[in-house]
Amino acid sequence: MTLMLHKGAEEVPFEKLRLSKTPEATKSHVPISHYRLVDMMRHTLSYYGHEISEEHHGLTPDGNRYFGVLSLTSKYGDYTDLVGLRNSHDKQFPIGISMGACVFVCDNLSFVAEHVIKRKHTLNALRDLPGLVAQTVEPLADAREAQQRTFDRYKNTHVSDRTADFIIMEAYRQSIINVQRIADVHKEWREPTHVDSEVNAWRLFNAFTYALEGRIAENPASTQNLHRIIDGVCHAH
Repeated sequence: MTLMLHKGAEEVPFEKLRLSKTPEATKSHVPISHYRLVDMMRHTLSYYGHEISEEHHGLTPDGNRYFGVLSLTSKYGDYTDLVGLRNSHDKQFPIGISMGACVFVCDNLSFVAEHVIKRKHTLNALRDLPGLVAQTVEPLADAREAQQRTFDRYKNTHVSDRTADFIIMEAYRQSIINVQRIADVHKEWREPTHVDSEVNAWRLFNAFTYALEGRIAENPASTQNLHRIIDGVCHAH
């Protein structure tokens, strides 16, 4: 698992976040330090029994914007759960915490929720954030189990070429993929790069995430729509 960084951000070790300066608060803008946000999440995950197996942190040269990914140890072999974090001091985006999964074979993000926490930098956010983080992490174990049940259902649902073609075109009609990606998903479905030879919904799901090459991270809501389409096929069987 690696962190996709854009617009000048560079990967840094966790301890370096402590050295990043947090601007003084104003009446309308109360920044929270990048280090405090990550440290809070790490301790909360540990408290509720989640073990971090890998972590990556990105920081812009001016220290104003932070992006991070925490991978969680999973008992399942073909993907890992993750927590995505972001924070800014320059008012470019609010505090953000997302949760989802990463398929090992393609290193693409598949968020199950766009932003579980999304708060502007205010005095109330600074006060409420510890409680919000705890409220988000506490049910995470149940969410991880539900996600695994979904993936198991995908693996146990046979998908014909005709059904795969319908799902691919439905994904295009719902703007999950653009017209240029139709052929990429179809090729990955017919000749998968990594997943096994089982002709099932799991293979098709991976065809989408592989062909999208990380673009899911830029538009997490697309994954929710993709799940909805594939779930519909699985429930019909």
